[in-house]
Amino acid sequence: MSLGGKFAASAVSTTRFTTNVSRASARAATSAGIAPSAAGEQSSFRSSPANVGGSVSTTHYTTLPTLAKQQRFMSGFAAGPGTTKVPSFADYTKERTGDSSRAFTYFMLGASGAMLTGAAQSSVHGFLTNMAASADVLAMAKTEVDLSSIPLGKTVTIKWRGKPVFVKHRTQEEIDDANSVNLKSLPDPQDDASRVQVPEWMVVVGICTHLGCVPTTDSGDYGGWYCPCHGSHYDVSGRIRKGPAPLNMEVPEYVIEGEKLTVG
Repeated sequence: MSLGGKFAASAVSTTRFTTNVSRASARAATSAGIAPSAAGEQSSFRSSPANVGGSVSTTHYTTLPTLAKQQRFMSGFAAGPGTTKVPSFADYTKERTGDSSRAFTYFMLGASGAMLTGAAQSSVHGFLTNMAASADVLAMAKTEVDLSSIPLGKTVTIKWRGKPVFVKHRTQEEIDDANSVNLKSLPDPQDDASRVQVPEWMVVVGICTHLGCVPTTDSGDYGGWYCPCHGSHYDVSGRIRKGPAPLNMEVPEYVIEGEKLTVG
């Protein structure tokens, strides 16, 4: 091989070596975070011998400038360029610390608890208001009776809380008869004194204790009340004496003040 041929071969081999090194450097730069441009990586290689007689050539490696990768926390676009632009709220955000986040959490918990307490109180108040007795029922909670208008030995019927109440003006003979009864013979033993406040006045709820019928007054085998539905007989003290009724007639709460009777 001539001397000129050796110089040319040496120049070609040197050019290939330096070009390969430049490409490896480019790959390392790309993996380090340099992204290719939108049109892709474009490189040009140009080799020229330094001199005809030398064995070293110069290789020029050129790469178009590219953009570095970065994470975008806020964007002015909904999905990318060309889409609807969304306003940026970057000016309204602020740095949150642990103390500020804890204070906000406590505030929200307190406000939620206050709202739940108010709602529960309102619900309970509404429920109790609906369950309370109406005005007409409260007006009938107490009933007053003028006792001077009831003749001796007679019985009147008044209305109290929607139920009939018997008020009997008893004679002395009826009082003695009620006290002379053997309590052991009664289905529901009660003495007469425990059922009256004033011996002359007998006050009972006029409902039969068998099935809730209203007995007739001043009738029956014992001169008190008689229920014609199933044949229950009550005496002048309102105690069951004969028939299917299991209990004596109920004595309501009442107060006698002079000639005025207040039931309830």
